[in-house]
Amino acid sequence: MNASTFKVALRGLLRRKFFTFISLFGIAFTLLMILIGSALLDHAVGPHPPEIRVARSLYVTEMKLSGPHWTSTSGAGYGFLDAEVRDLPGAERIAFFTMPSQAVSYASGHRVDAFFKRTDAGFWKILDFTFLEGGPMTEADDRDANLVAVINASTRDRFFGGDKALGRTIEIAGQSFRVVGVVEDVPSERVLIFSDVWVPIATMRGDSWRKDALGNFGAIVLAKDAADFPALRAEFAARVKRHPIPDPAHYKQLDGTLDTMAGTIGRKMFDIAPETGSGGLSAAVKLRIGLSILAVLFMTLPAINLVNVNLSRILDRAPEIGVRKAFGATSRALVAQFVAENVLLTIVGGFVAAVAAAPILMAINLSGLLPYSQLAVNWRILGEGLVAAVFFGVLSGVYPAWRMSRLHPAEALRGVAS
Repeated sequence: MNASTFKVALRGLLRRKFFTFISLFGIAFTLLMILIGSALLDHAVGPHPPEIRVARSLYVTEMKLSGPHWTSTSGAGYGFLDAEVRDLPGAERIAFFTMPSQAVSYASGHRVDAFFKRTDAGFWKILDFTFLEGGPMTEADDRDANLVAVINASTRDRFFGGDKALGRTIEIAGQSFRVVGVVEDVPSERVLIFSDVWVPIATMRGDSWRKDALGNFGAIVLAKDAADFPALRAEFAARVKRHPIPDPAHYKQLDGTLDTMAGTIGRKMFDIAPETGSGGLSAAVKLRIGLSILAVLFMTLPAINLVNVNLSRILDRAPEIGVRKAFGATSRALVAQFVAENVLLTIVGGFVAAVAAAPILMAINLSGLLPYSQLAVNWRILGEGLVAAVFFGVLSGVYPAWRMSRLHPAEALRGVAS
């Protein structure tokens, strides 16, 4: 858009303020919804502390045992992970963890509800937690089953009223743990790493969990580069197939996948059972396709309305178009002007939506609907929103512009535009 086209487009928008306002409101509202949805999705799967290496991470979160009459699906078992994933060749680091469980504790006579998760030392090397006090648990803590814990800031406040927690003791799930570190709160949307309290895996009671193929465990496999994903998946699939089948009288096949974060969430959303060899790619692709379809459907209806609004706005300018055609304006120049007006309008709408999204996201953060959420519109989301705005502007402006550009000058001057 050159300066001359910009000035003409701006004058055209200011000449019909009412239609301009209606169009701007519709565009801004639509983009506002897209920005909020993008912020939620980005907060769940994007690279945010402490999970900043998402682009190089694969996850094992679900396994399936199946037979002629029985099927069992759950998290991975520690026995399977220890035998088949711990030494996966090509991985830079590997971490095991349990899914978060809820426990009730008491501090100074008051009930404290908290989620707790058991992890190994590798968990603290892959993830970049921000420590407010102390540091992470160590390999010795995991090996020797030391009763130590890392807690988040909110748990420190609930147990100790905001006082220093380092070296003090909390009781979780019937065990007393000495606090060795305090970290910033992790949003609940980071479902695989979220918790209030983290303690060593080895502190689990008994030993039977050490042999299970299915259980309550997950793993993070940090690759040296995303290009290594196919090789890691192929090796993982081969190891799943050769792993002994538990209870062979009832089960004949063990399945599992090494997924990206998008693939893991896609499987949950579309209820896709783990299938060895799929590599998680199909779930990730389905997630992208599903979200794309939703986005297109979400944008199509307001786009149709805006086409009508834009058509009415442009038809109202038929005499102006007739004069310009009579003085030699080409159809191409008229189309360029009307499309430029629409793109300009949608860019303004995009900025209005970005400004309006900030307080709405802040309200969601403060509402407690998503514990510890830190939703915000970052530059990546804003850039995607502006791309959507330009697409939206071109989509809703091309047809009215094309239709008016074909109008005969005499009919346009008489105001006959329909």
